[in-house]
Amino acid sequence: MLHIVSRTLTALVLAAAIGSPLRAEGEGDAGAYLAARVAESQNDFRAAAGWYGKAILSDSGNPQLLEGAILAELANGNLAIATEAARILKALGGETSQLGEFALLADEASREDYAALLVSFDAGRDLGDLVDELVIAWAKVGEGKMSEALATFDAVTQTNGLEAFGYYHKALALASVGDFEGADAILSGRAAGPIFVMRRGIFAHAQILSQLERNADAVALLDRSFGTGPDPIIDPVRRRLEAGEPLPFETVRSARDGIAEVFYTVSTALNGDADAVYTLLHLRVAGFLRPDHSDALLLTADVLESLGQHQLAVDTYALFPAEDPSYVSAEIGRAGSLRSLGKSDAAIEALQSLARSHGGYLGVQFALGDILRMEERFDEAEIAYGAAIDLLPEITERDWVLFFYRGISHEQSKDWDAAEADFRRALELNPSQPQVLNYLGYGLVDRGEKLDEALGMIERAVAADPNKGYIIDSLAWAYFRLGRYEEALEPMERASLLEPVDPIVTDHLGDVYWMVGRKLEAQFQWRRALSFDPTEKDAERILRKLDIGLDAVMAEEAGDAN
Repeated sequence: MLHIVSRTLTALVLAAAIGSPLRAEGEGDAGAYLAARVAESQNDFRAAAGWYGKAILSDSGNPQLLEGAILAELANGNLAIATEAARILKALGGETSQLGEFALLADEASREDYAALLVSFDAGRDLGDLVDELVIAWAKVGEGKMSEALATFDAVTQTNGLEAFGYYHKALALASVGDFEGADAILSGRAAGPIFVMRRGIFAHAQILSQLERNADAVALLDRSFGTGPDPIIDPVRRRLEAGEPLPFETVRSARDGIAEVFYTVSTALNGDADAVYTLLHLRVAGFLRPDHSDALLLTADVLESLGQHQLAVDTYALFPAEDPSYVSAEIGRAGSLRSLGKSDAAIEALQSLARSHGGYLGVQFALGDILRMEERFDEAEIAYGAAIDLLPEITERDWVLFFYRGISHEQSKDWDAAEADFRRALELNPSQPQVLNYLGYGLVDRGEKLDEALGMIERAVAADPNKGYIIDSLAWAYFRLGRYEEALEPMERASLLEPVDPIVTDHLGDVYWMVGRKLEAQFQWRRALSFDPTEKDAERILRKLDIGLDAVMAEEAGDAN
């Protein structure tokens, strides 16, 4: 119902524009407004849009409601509705709404009305210096005023901290009008020194080199930047280049595309540093202006996921057709979002299907292994990780994680020998990795094997990562298994402070207290551990300790072992 209400916003603001009151003077829907604000604070943009729409039914000329509606509709990607609200808000007068200007700019650029766009900036539109200058430059490209556009790009290159943005967009602008030599001079670093560009910029340069009949150089650029291993996005490009096919320059096909690229470029700079909602707004404008912008769509879904909007993320990932080179990345992302929604079976099914259709890509097998491991389907996870390892063209230091995760899967499947072999292989690749040192050391301690070596591993793990409670717990537990109870006390108490609600750490603290004679404190910690949702097996053991004491439990276990 709320989603339907949000779709009526266009009609509501249009009614306000022609002076048709939708409420009696002084009335309003405070409940809808408060619900909208709560939804907005929770980043629930769909609900917020619906509630703002309902509130506007009672108060159609309220600038605060219109501003909230613009934010919600922009975040949802409903640019047409946001634009209508922005027009009405602007007609009401008062302070300029930056959110409204986002929507109005997107509308002007989508209609390729560059004259109106430039007039708006002359009138004081301000979306931030970088966005303003780059959009103005692209608008001038759209008007055919290339000399003025290049001068504006050059002004950005002279701004401290923004040089790379100016050069990158200048190169794209030159390429968009066929000056591939000029674009290559910038991207190759010959014009003004090396500039850092991301994956999309490298693809743009490869297209430029191909247009210059330099396919071999384009292949070399891709190999240098991404390696030569299988990649669902790079592979089709490489095949076309190696076949001698000229790649069209498609990164920016028009000034409208260029403005889309501005918002995408800025969003990548904002991502992780600025408020995620602000990043999302830039991405929504980029996607509106260029619906086939795969990179913008993937990042949009990722940001939505970070905001807890898992269904919106799923819907965004689902936009990619199977023939799109980014489909593999999108399906891996969709599976993660489905799991976040609690739909683990659907997530696993998506990745299993992907493994059947694209199983030759390491990332697919890795993702499948991860989700199977997290869902405790360890036997199946072992197989997926093994398939990923088999796809490695060569094994390097960074591949330690594959052996580590497969080792965990083996260990959880009660195949310790295979697990230990994988853990030791991971350590061969990365000898100081604290997670592996801790996991293998703890496993050996728990089994009562090679205790001196295990203690050394855990001590190295603590030295490498001294603030992880679970690693400190391993150190204390090693002392405990060695019978060095007094030495175990201080690190175990420290681990408990770092992991105050962990059932295993709390249980271990109780064991240490018991062995140093602090039995009342031990019983208290065991009861606390029971409140932290331990596994059924651990809970049964804790209850047995509370019933007969740790010494008696250990004696029973020793008898069972014999």
